[in-house]
Amino acid sequence: MNSRTYEESSLKFCHGTTTLAFICRAGVVISVDSRASIGNFIGSPGVKKVIEINSYLLGTMAGGAADCFFWERNLSSLCKLYEVRNKSRVTVSGASKILTNSIFKYKNSGISMGTMIIGWDINGPSIYYIDSDGNRLKVSMIAVGSGSTFAYGILDSGYKWDLEIEEACELSRRAIFEASRKDPFSGGNINTYIIRKSGWVKVSFDDIGLLSNAAYKEKKLKKLN
Repeated sequence: MNSRTYEESSLKFCHGTTTLAFICRAGVVISVDSRASIGNFIGSPGVKKVIEINSYLLGTMAGGAADCFFWERNLSSLCKLYEVRNKSRVTVSGASKILTNSIFKYKNSGISMGTMIIGWDINGPSIYYIDSDGNRLKVSMIAVGSGSTFAYGILDSGYKWDLEIEEACELSRRAIFEASRKDPFSGGNINTYIIRKSGWVKVSFDDIGLLSNAAYKEKKLKKLN
């Protein structure tokens, strides 16, 4: 009989992703990859890591996909209930607090979450980082996940407050692209959103493989010339 304990024999999950968001003059820009990993294997290349909570609020997923999806969909229901009871939209701060309160009682129970709640309300644009350890931080720029270190390198070198929409979206896409090249747990597709006073809009969907091939061809042409 195998003497190994359950903990020793169970599958070890390596969570990996790259998600990012930042505030600039154009609005709040969000970009995420779409790869889900199980250990050293790719579980899915096309996970939707942006949860549309309402027309002015978005959530991102990093950590356990099932945990993030469940609790952010639950947050969407609670925000709708808040609107019905109070006849007004919940603020970004309020939504982030609802999520924090919902998961805090499950701290140290195995939940794995490193999510962002992002939106626009009467106070303007906001980004809140929330994790399963009970941390809740308001930030103006953030990258979360195994590829975040590489994404920060691109963001720090290219960010400025007065970015136009096209520049801001291109910066966010390039950060995800470079992270996916260096982090084996990030990849798939890049989904980019922007949030402004009128609400969120999905800007683009890009296949990272096609972007990589295009970059390789461009580099090869430069060498030939």
